[in-house]
Amino acid sequence: MLRKRLTAPSATATTTATATTTLRVLTRSLSQSQFTMATQQQQQQLRNKITLYVDTVSPFAYEAYYVLRHDAVFRNVEVSVVPIFLGGLMHKCGNTAPINIKNKDKWINVERIRWAKAFNVPIVSDMPPNFPPLTLSIMRALCAISASEGGAANDQQQQPHLTKALDALFAKYWVEGVPTHQPEVLRSVLGEVFGAAEAEKILAEANTPGNKALLLQNTDKAFDSGAFGLPWMVCTNGSSGATEGFWGVDHLGQVAQFLGLRDRQQQQQQQQQSAGWKSVL
Repeated sequence: MLRKRLTAPSATATTTATATTTLRVLTRSLSQSQFTMATQQQQQQLRNKITLYVDTVSPFAYEAYYVLRHDAVFRNVEVSVVPIFLGGLMHKCGNTAPINIKNKDKWINVERIRWAKAFNVPIVSDMPPNFPPLTLSIMRALCAISASEGGAANDQQQQPHLTKALDALFAKYWVEGVPTHQPEVLRSVLGEVFGAAEAEKILAEANTPGNKALLLQNTDKAFDSGAFGLPWMVCTNGSSGATEGFWGVDHLGQVAQFLGLRDRQQQQQQQQQSAGWKSVL
């Protein structure tokens, strides 16, 4: 009787098989990783984006910031906030501040209240003291905070320190009427947000030549993109890739329409959170 001879696999054969299996697993894992990365990159490219230029002196910049930050319509939009010096922008484009134009100086106070009510934005009824204040020190401090987080390349979710600072400074000035432009008040507000030691670091960095240059660069960037006032919003439609600039809180309806958010808002039926949208859509 012939017996079948059972031969144990050699060590070399075992090693080769193990290596082959490992290579297949790694290849499959790499392919999945590459697919995931490609999908994430594609989703990133398809996201709607808004670059919002602000200065805390502007009530309309505050209102636009508040809406973009809190309204559910913009929840899935990548919003990047860039601090600039409005006085520098106005000078660069030869614009005249509304406060220096007869009748318009009174009209802007009425208008800011109208839009605040339309968009459910909390705001002080009377103009804050010494309006418009010189906000150069505030905007330099915000630039220092922004630079520590990588500048305007990131959206609000990746600008947590800048967002916290803006939340506090906007609320103090435009809701409570606190003169945030005064050095001791600015120091106090930053201290409340970041702690006294960190606030001192921010204020020290704010006055460095590099940070002063950054504020100028941000202001020039706003001007080069077409800005002549605030709020200025550079918007990119994630589906088409088209980019356009929009000025004014009263043009947020056009922003939503340009980004294709109008139908989504209607489908979600979140009228209780967007009560003022019918006035601009």
